[in-house]
Amino acid sequence: MFLSQFIQYITYEKRYSPHTVTAYESDLTQFMAFLNQSDPVVQHPSDITHHHIRNWMVTLMNDQSARTINRKIATLRKYFKFLLSEAHITTVPTAKVQALKTAKQLPVVVEDQKMMQLLDSDTLFTDDFKGVRDKLIIELLFGTGIRLSELTGLTEGDINTYEATIKVLGKRNKQRIVPLNKELQQLLQTYLVLKKSEIFANNSLKLIVTNTGADAYAKMIYLTVHKYLNYISTQNKKSPHVLRHSFATTLLNKGADLNAIKDLLGHASLSATQVYTHNSVERLKSIYKQAHPKA
Repeated sequence: MFLSQFIQYITYEKRYSPHTVTAYESDLTQFMAFLNQSDPVVQHPSDITHHHIRNWMVTLMNDQSARTINRKIATLRKYFKFLLSEAHITTVPTAKVQALKTAKQLPVVVEDQKMMQLLDSDTLFTDDFKGVRDKLIIELLFGTGIRLSELTGLTEGDINTYEATIKVLGKRNKQRIVPLNKELQQLLQTYLVLKKSEIFANNSLKLIVTNTGADAYAKMIYLTVHKYLNYISTQNKKSPHVLRHSFATTLLNKGADLNAIKDLLGHASLSATQVYTHNSVERLKSIYKQAHPKA
C-alpha cells in the first residue's frame, strides 16, 4: 500500500531521523497487519475508512497507553496526507478520528544541585579512559542539552576549541552551534588525550567510543546515564533525555531567555520549548508555599 514510497519520502525528502523513520515504519506495518487480519477485503488505501482506524485504536487500548496510541494515529495522519498529495486517495480517513485524551505530563528533571553533586564527586568517576569518558557523556548531555542521537553523531572535528563550541547535527540535518563551559572544555581535552593514548585498532572519528574504540551506540549511552543517575536520584526515569530536560529547566530557572533556550535545544518552534515553563511555574509555586505565611 505504497509503504515503501512513504518511507523513502520521510527519509530522503523530509530527512527524518533514522529513529523516527523506524518508528513510522513499525506503526504502519502494525496497522497493515491488523487490516489483513480484521478485514482482508481491504486491498488499497482508498478502501480504508475511519472505522478501520477506530477499531485498531480499540484493540491497542488493551496494552498501549493513550499517549502511544496518539503517536500511532499521528503516523497514520502523516501517511494518509502523503497518499493524498500523491493522488493515491481522494479522502483522508483520519479526518474523522479524534486523538485520545491524555494527562499533561511535565518533563522529568534532575535538580541542578544533585547534578553538581554527581559531577563534582571525587569517587564516582575514575581517572582512566572509561571513567573520564563516562563523565564526559554526563557533562555533555547536561551541559549542552543535546539529544542522545546527536551525542553519538558527534565527531572530534565538531569540537572547536578556539571558539569553545561544538557543532551539532540535529533533526532533519539541521546544524546548530552550542557553547561549552570551561569545565567541559577541560574535560574534553583530558578525554581526547586519553582516547589517543589507548591506541585503538579501528581509530573511530566519532567523539564518544566504546572501551574497544568502536562507535558509541544508543544503548551504551543510556546504560551509562542510568548507572550514574542511580547514585543521585530515586525517580524511575533516568534516561539521557532527562538530562536534556534538566539542562533546559536549569537555564529557565536561572533567567535564560526562552528563545535562546529554543535555539540551544534545536527546537523548530517555540511551542516545543514552552513545556519547560510549566516546570518553572511549579518551582515558583513550591517556593511560594514554603516562604509565604499565608500560602
